[in-house]
Amino acid sequence: MNKIILFGGAPTAGKSYTARKIAEALKIPWISTDTIREQMRKIVRKDDFPNLFLHSEATSEMAVNFLSSKSVLEIVKHEIDESVDVWKGVSALIETDYVWGDFIIEGVAVLPHLVKGLSVEHKEIKVIFLVDDDKERIRKTIFTRGLWDDASKYPDDVKEKEVEWVIEFNDYIIREAEKHGFSVVKIGNREDYINQIKELIK
Repeated sequence: MNKIILFGGAPTAGKSYTARKIAEALKIPWISTDTIREQMRKIVRKDDFPNLFLHSEATSEMAVNFLSSKSVLEIVKHEIDESVDVWKGVSALIETDYVWGDFIIEGVAVLPHLVKGLSVEHKEIKVIFLVDDDKERIRKTIFTRGLWDDASKYPDDVKEKEVEWVIEFNDYIIREAEKHGFSVVKIGNREDYINQIKELIK
């Protein structure tokens, strides 16, 4: 039976790092929902997936205006709405007899209520949500690397808004994962939480 491992969580929660480390340990491939989203934008109709294209051609100025003018909850809702569209491509990949066999998918678009709706036979699905409850670590990551662009390319007040919505998204993930019965791993010491994840996916 093929095993598919899904890692969800807010930006900065370490999803890509975790996917890479687990993929290396298990010697299986992994892919990000960001990659799936970009491929979808090349092949689907905008009318069919409107949320997928809302910021596909955004300039720096447009992104700053969006983040500055929207509330934290509105930004989180936008991320969830986009994830719903991206998930259509993700679920198609999971439900297809793909050549990879075992593989990992990580990304913001892996949301508890979407995963709960998966209908897959003859495949073992392991789902883990990563969260970070350390505000200063989140802030340091965002101010060092940025989220939607290099941190040096946009104002600090916008980065502060990003910190706020990432914290809200972490809280959303915790609530939804608990509601739908999925495991949540809080990141901290990298070796410790990677070992915890290895135990959960056995």
